Amino acid sequence: MNKLRLRVQILFTILTNGYVYGFLKGKIYQGPLKYTCVPGLNCYSCPGAAFSCPIGALQALLNREGFHVPFAVLGFFFLFGSLLGRFVCGWLCPFGLVQDLLHKIPLFRKLKRLPLHHILKFGKYAVLFFLVFIGSVFLFGGFAKIPAFCKYLCPSGTLFGALPLLTANPLLRSQTGGLFGWKLGILVLILFLSIIVYRPFCQYLCPLGAIYGLFNRFSLLQIHWDEDLCTSCAACENACPLSLTVQEISRSPECIRCGKCVKACPVSCLHFTAKSNGYSTKHQTCVPPGTNTV
Repeated sequence: MNKLRLRVQILFTILTNGYVYGFLKGKIYQGPLKYTCVPGLNCYSCPGAAFSCPIGALQALLNREGFHVPFAVLGFFFLFGSLLGRFVCGWLCPFGLVQDLLHKIPLFRKLKRLPLHHILKFGKYAVLFFLVFIGSVFLFGGFAKIPAFCKYLCPSGTLFGALPLLTANPLLRSQTGGLFGWKLGILVLILFLSIIVYRPFCQYLCPLGAIYGLFNRFSLLQIHWDEDLCTSCAACENACPLSLTVQEISRSPECIRCGKCVKACPVSCLHFTAKSNGYSTKHQTCVPPGTNTV
């Protein structure tokens, strides 16, 4: 499962950033494919990006003169959210892959969560509301519409967009200022934290994860828990990089459906399925994890 997921992550990253000419010339592809979004966080400004980022597209539509409801992008979120939920985060997001690889570096004691996780996990919803929606509509710069998330926060845009463009274009390097220094500082902090904490940006700041997480309980793709087979050994909970309980797996808005719990289960009571519910309803009560059963 882990090898398959890594292959899918790498393949999807290559496919979505396969415009090699852009990397060679330091230019952004602006062809017809840019009118199509990919499900993961993938910066429009990346020289290799052949498609658009859904968060960037949402902000661009909100920034248009007058008030426009971005039905196309909202429909895009509904489509992928209702089908996959945060499976997109776990398998199809290039910046998620970066965080996964950094967390494998054998430095420092690894943490699944930051202290005060129960509060910090709501940060991504604050980012979604204040930087993506409110910021794009009127808050920043007086009443001028600004793509606040992309401009002031997004580390994916700095890594995949700004740095490659600056590397290829000496003239752009001479025009960088305090804003780029701010964005670079955020990127360095996120990358450093990723070595210690599992996917800190995904857990605490990503507005795209916040959107997809709202669909986790209802999406077509689920991780099904067969309670009849479960021995409450807690192997799945120990394997979960987000410290979710067996009852929370798949249904929690924090679950990215990485599949580590499925692989860890010794009795195969967890498996991916295309059902509307993520757990068995044959019993109405659950045996607490860690309690042996006969």
